[in-house]
Order: sequence, then structure tokens, then C-alpha cells
Amino acid sequence: MQKYIAPGSWFSLEYPDGWHEFEDSEESFLFYHPDKWTGNFRISAYQGDERYARTCMEDELRHTPGARQVEAGAWACVYWSENFQENNAWYTTHFWVTGQGNIAVECSFTVAKGESPKVGEGIVRSLRIRRADEAPWKAVIPVRVLEINQINEQFDWAVSTIKKQLNKDFTSVEADIDNIQRVMDSGKFHSRQRQAWESFGFAFGAILVNEMDGMEWVTVIDGQQEYPALRFADTPVVVNPAALIADRVSEGKSCSLRAEYERILREVEATMG
Repeated sequence: MQKYIAPGSWFSLEYPDGWHEFEDSEESFLFYHPDKWTGNFRISAYQGDERYARTCMEDELRHTPGARQVEAGAWACVYWSENFQENNAWYTTHFWVTGQGNIAVECSFTVAKGESPKVGEGIVRSLRIRRADEAPWKAVIPVRVLEINQINEQFDWAVSTIKKQLNKDFTSVEADIDNIQRVMDSGKFHSRQRQAWESFGFAFGAILVNEMDGMEWVTVIDGQQEYPALRFADTPVVVNPAALIADRVSEGKSCSLRAEYERILREVEATMG
């Protein structure tokens, strides 16, 4: 199972290996296996007064046909299901409404009609809601859609800028380290332009992913800070490429990407033994 922590550490859950988070509506989070579809799992969380979770559950029991009380692990839930047809195929969506205190959660799991909802129920069982008096969590999790969008946006800006400055293609290979460095050292960017320096860091990160097998993007949850980073396999080697450059520039220090690449490579090799 893989762990997911929602932005702001509202809640966490565990979903099966091989599944990924995908873009959905602003208020919900969507998970499924991209290659072998076995169902879509969606979750939305809402905040209200101190009895909000209980109120939402009572409303569903009163107004939703077929709704009934069930338990999913430690969670008391209101459950119901609905069938629908799409492209000449029938599907069933299973719903669970639960929550804790002022946080209400709605989960849904859509499968082919007749298929078991056990996978979705298992995700609901793994649900954890952070209490208002509980400190934000600390964890490293698979990269979220929120951070993927940030990575892509800033990477695209860096690549466009590098191409414009050097009239060269950027292919995210080791040779491109020198091209990023040339643009960084051109003097065309002020130290206070933090977003620009962070964008060069994301371009550097793309090189690390391509050149070091096992290096992948993750999301780091560190109290109030949540940001994209790189982790080598399931090891303690974690690199924040955006801060790597931007922090040094803001402190008036130089940053040699070639030296950083070699340092990170040594750490990776040491981890591999």
C-alpha cells in the first residue's frame, strides 16, 4: 500500500501499489491503476462546525434511498450504492460518508457492476483524519498531483528560458547541466527572483531522474511545509532541487550544479553499497 496525505494534512489514506493520483475536480482526489483498471476511488473532505461529520451522516440516512449504517474498520459510516450505464456497460458506485468532529468525508468507489467493493472499503478503513489539536504530520509520500503541476509548470519555464538564451534544445540529460549553469551565471536574473532559481532547480531535478535510475519525484510533508523533492528508491537520500539553488542564491553564494550532481551521485552509490 502507498500513503497519501491531503494538502494541509487534513487526512491521510492508503491505496494499492500501482495506483496513482489523477487530476479531478478542485474538491476531490481521484485514484486508480493507470494500466489495469480495477475501479476509481474518490475522496472529498469538508469542514464545518464541531458536529459537522455527524450531521452529514444523519442527513444521508434521512434523504438517500438505500443508505444504511455500516462500519469500515474503526469508522462508523453511512453506505449506499448506485448503478449507472456508460458506453453500453454497467457500473456500480459505492459510497461511504464518515468523518470526525468538524471534518466530514465522502468516499466513492466505482467498479464494473457485480465486482466487489472490497478494495474501496479497504481504502476507507485506512482513513485517518488529523485532529484540530494535532500537529501537522511529517512524511515522504508519492508525488501528488498538486506538486506534479508545480514541477511541470516551473520546468517548462526553465526549458523555455534556456532555449531562448542559448538557442539549444534541453533534453534532460547530463550534458544539460552545463547549459543550466550558463544561464544561471549569465547575470540576467536577480537574486530576489526566487521562482526563476527554483525553476532551474526543477530542470536540474529532471536530469537527476533521467540519469540516476531509481530517483523519482516525491512530496515531502514537513509540518507546515509541503514541497516536491526527489528520493532515491526507498532510501534516506532526498534532494530538494528547487531549494538547492534558490537558497544559495538568496544567501549570496555560488552554486555549482556539476559539483552538486557529483555529490548526489556519490550519495546514491554509497546507498547502493
